[in-house]
Amino acid sequence: MSRFQDIFLDIESDILKQYYKAGELLPSENQLSKKYNVSRETIRKALVLLLESGYIQKKQGKGSIVLDVKRFDFPISGLTSYKELQDAQNISSKTLLVQNEKIRIPEQIADFLKVSKDTEVHCVIRAREVDGEVVILDKDYLFTSVIPELPDEEARHSLYHYIEKKMGLAIGFARKEFIVEPATQEDRQLMTLHNDTHVVVTRSEVHLEDTRLFQYTESRHRLDKFRFVEFARRRGPVSYD
Repeated sequence: MSRFQDIFLDIESDILKQYYKAGELLPSENQLSKKYNVSRETIRKALVLLLESGYIQKKQGKGSIVLDVKRFDFPISGLTSYKELQDAQNISSKTLLVQNEKIRIPEQIADFLKVSKDTEVHCVIRAREVDGEVVILDKDYLFTSVIPELPDEEARHSLYHYIEKKMGLAIGFARKEFIVEPATQEDRQLMTLHNDTHVVVTRSEVHLEDTRLFQYTESRHRLDKFRFVEFARRRGPVSYD
């Protein structure tokens, strides 16, 4: 990861933890370059990422103003683990590991990913409990050809921490799909749905930086608990000449 990306993540964390509060100015480029011991150009690149991600607004003659991002949200873009969101947004949550075993990939997922039905995967199912109620059901299928072993403790804690920090693999990008669909029998068994008949489902196929597909994930959310958000910035009028 580039130095400016590290700085972006560090400042992002400080904003989400409200070290820098909404309406306040970030330190100047000079101050940040001294703090991180990098050039101003590196700081500018980090600030561009913060700008494009909706954390700051640049104001001529003032600097970088922190925007209001204190919310209980799941971003549409970006590739962030639940553990990272939990830490960043101070979510009081408990993870229950329901299943972690090697299986042949389910046929419908193999068809969707266009991979062999003989592909072996780790099937990891985790229930996310918030305020004593299970409001998220995460179902992950990770290729054993890329991740040979997956201890229960690592599955319970954070898949991405294990993959990036302990295995040394670089996670690159994902293609996501968002849909509302009827709750399944499994949803009703494992989640606290009350009278809800539908759940919000996000499906992602995730690749390493070298483009290898290594994960298919399905995250099923109770309707009333979470917002899915995206920050959009207009790039300027389109010319019709």
